[in-house]
Amino acid sequence: MKIKVPTYLTLGRILIAPILVVVVYLKGDFWNWIACILFAIAGFTDFLDGLIARIFKQKSKFGKILDPLADKVLVSTALALLIMEDLIQHYNVIAAIVIIIREILISGLREYLAKTAARIRVTGLAKLKTVLQMTAISVLLAGEPGNEFLFGYGVMIGIILLWSSAVLTLVTGYIYLKKGIDYIDK
Repeated sequence: MKIKVPTYLTLGRILIAPILVVVVYLKGDFWNWIACILFAIAGFTDFLDGLIARIFKQKSKFGKILDPLADKVLVSTALALLIMEDLIQHYNVIAAIVIIIREILISGLREYLAKTAARIRVTGLAKLKTVLQMTAISVLLAGEPGNEFLFGYGVMIGIILLWSSAVLTLVTGYIYLKKGIDYIDK
């Protein structure tokens, strides 16, 4: 199997997850910015790998399986780190848990449906959810320096975006579940 550029980008997202763990443990303003930038780059490669795959017709079965898994690994790792670092705390942890649970459920549903001819396409709403989620996590990973950079509102902006993405997570999760159940019932 020849690995194509989009798959390399997806593998890069998976590799960023453990690097992100190390960077967050290093602590300090410089490392907060590095974590933010790393995650933002990873988020951008999520967009880029799909674009390249479509434009240059480099879609593959392996890439279709790996891409959503890479997103889940990266997002779950980042959310766990943000909770651990108390950047997501108290009732805001609920938003992070909603996101992680939805990702696990939809992954399971997609895996089950992959054994059938059923396909659930990614919706525009799901893409918006991903953008909000990636932006929220990037802003929150910047920590205190990011908060100061955004005139003292960085954490608040990150939390608002996190909750917005959690709401969209519930909506898109419901849509995917409903479509998936419709396929299972046939």
